[in-house]
Amino acid sequence: MAGVRRAWQETRTRQEIEGFLSIGPVQVAELDLGPGGEGDGRAAGAEGAELRPGPGSPPVTSGAVFVLVRRAGRPVGTVLGQVPEGADPTEVLSGLARKLPQGTPPAPLPRPPSASVVVATRERADQLARALDSLLAQDHPDFEIVVVDNAPVTGETRELVERKYGERVRYVCEPVPGLAIAHNRGLAAVRGEVVAFTDDDVVADPRWLSELTAPFAADPRLGCATGLILPARLRTPAQVLLESNGGFAKGFAPRTYDPGHPPADEPLFPFTAGRFGSGANMAFRTAVLRAVGGFDPATGAGTRARGGDDLYGFVRVLAQGQRLRYTPHALVWHHHRETWRDLETQAYGYGAGLTAYLTAILVNRPALLPAFLARVPGGLAHARGLTAVRANGATGTTGAAGAADAANTVGAADAAGATGEGADAAAEGPGGHDSRTHPWPRRLSRLQRRGMLYGPVGYLRARRALRTVGLEAR
Repeated sequence: MAGVRRAWQETRTRQEIEGFLSIGPVQVAELDLGPGGEGDGRAAGAEGAELRPGPGSPPVTSGAVFVLVRRAGRPVGTVLGQVPEGADPTEVLSGLARKLPQGTPPAPLPRPPSASVVVATRERADQLARALDSLLAQDHPDFEIVVVDNAPVTGETRELVERKYGERVRYVCEPVPGLAIAHNRGLAAVRGEVVAFTDDDVVADPRWLSELTAPFAADPRLGCATGLILPARLRTPAQVLLESNGGFAKGFAPRTYDPGHPPADEPLFPFTAGRFGSGANMAFRTAVLRAVGGFDPATGAGTRARGGDDLYGFVRVLAQGQRLRYTPHALVWHHHRETWRDLETQAYGYGAGLTAYLTAILVNRPALLPAFLARVPGGLAHARGLTAVRANGATGTTGAAGAADAANTVGAADAAGATGEGADAAAEGPGGHDSRTHPWPRRLSRLQRRGMLYGPVGYLRARRALRTVGLEAR
């Protein structure tokens, strides 16, 4: 029986890979409709609209196009359109974009506090240069950039920073591998009132840092902010598959999470940290993050835990009574991984990071265990509801980290809430992209579940490994 089941799984995996390889590329573009919209009396065409390719992309031609729609420069939604041969891309895509809800014009931003941007990197000088160029173009009035070179084996990163960026970027070396360790080294080095973290494989929108940090000026109880992550390229099947299942996007509706007023639609709050954002686009009030001890060095990429460092940071800040703000106007473009093997590694790492961060929270802050156990029954009911919805063939915005399935309570709640806005968020998903034209393969779901089983073991192994280099989990 086991042999038959194994053969069936192998056949299913081959079929999934064949379907995966048939996925075609999608162009990435931006379309600014200007200050008006469908309600301003203009024709629903291209008048007043400006179409430009996404970061590093060629001009838009015929074919499938994933479009970020802006109004007066600010992101308001995404559409996925098909431009016919010979048609005007701006005309076609403007017609689709003007169907998006216009929404309420955002209030003017307060002057943002002083900020520091930390970029952890390891042997990816070419990607780092692209990220740093975008960071140096920020419109924020008072910020610094700190590059943390994590466990380098060559001098390429130091040489790049010193040769090309001089005094505009500070270089810090962290010899112990691990993303959380690198972030903690950056946290110790920064001078800004707010510390923002992003990755070396992103391109930051010029207003990213201002939009991400301004909420701290308006809310003294704000401890953390996260922003929108969209794909810089959709050239390979892996990139399209990831984005078609939600990618890293959390929708286009701002939301504040307040531990004093837990959201009714999140039965496991604050432990469903995957809903809040991702490590490629997050910021903390520096004093608050330092007060909670920074990130747990036994979590994150580069450790045996494989991930979970950002989730740990979110929950620790919320557990201190601080608020968390998600703002879609703070945008970075992320270069998704490119191959099937990358997706397998990513799926396993998501699962491992999820349970590793939960283990870290409960090991380091056992006082939170009663609160977690009290939320489990509601989480189980939520998971059963998600499973029923999926069994009936309904669609929804799940996000990459939760796309595997509703196999466990925390994973299920993260899956359902990756947009952070409930049932209505499906319309705001990446280009309406979550219609499951490219369903998430069962092979990747199984790998995520295996990762979930491994996560606690990986975390404990990572803690032991830290002791050999004189570090302790926190």
